[in-house]
Amino acid sequence: MSGKRRGWRYRGNIAGRAAAAALGGYAIAALFAAAAARLLPLPRVEAVLPGTMLAFFVLPGVVIWTFLARSMVRAWTGVVIVAGLLTAAIWFAGPPA
Repeated sequence: MSGKRRGWRYRGNIAGRAAAAALGGYAIAALFAAAAARLLPLPRVEAVLPGTMLAFFVLPGVVIWTFLARSMVRAWTGVVIVAGLLTAAIWFAGPPA
């Protein structure tokens, strides 16, 4: 350790980004899996597997993005916007068959 002490502002920023990565990443991955299962041109039972498999790539992408964002507010804003878009896609896809 370099001996330089980090303040509470820095620690709060990292904690907020970690929360966005964990909670937002899980939410976006789950919404992505649901949207893919609804929107893929396959029978519902067969569309669930590729949707879920692709969601495993979405979660690390969200985690990386939350720590690459310029600020914690931008990280949370991006997570909320993407979650909203995926929710809208699920809603516009209609009820499950």
